[in-house]
Amino acid sequence: MIDHQKMSPEAIDHVASRFKVLSEPLRLQMLQFLEKGEASVTAITNAVNTTQPNVSKHLRIMQDEGLVAKRQEGNTVYYRIADESVFELCEVVCGSLRNRFEAKSAMFG
Repeated sequence: MIDHQKMSPEAIDHVASRFKVLSEPLRLQMLQFLEKGEASVTAITNAVNTTQPNVSKHLRIMQDEGLVAKRQEGNTVYYRIADESVFELCEVVCGSLRNRFEAKSAMFG
């Protein structure tokens, strides 16, 4: 486990940036879709039901953060997950929320 108290201010800024990128629901939907494997921008656009320029903007942000990577084949751009640890982080958060909601449900059930 990382000793978070010894993180430099620069390291803390990087951590905060990663959380900021993951705070957008549409980006989480896109990552969830890409968990199945590489996909074209068109396929991602259709899967998350928004516009291509909006998808491209969010993919660029996630690429800058190192979460996704792209490759181009002719006129088609494909994206894939570049940092699988994002799913570990999501599982921690989702598991915590699941436990919280189950506990609340048990109190009122």
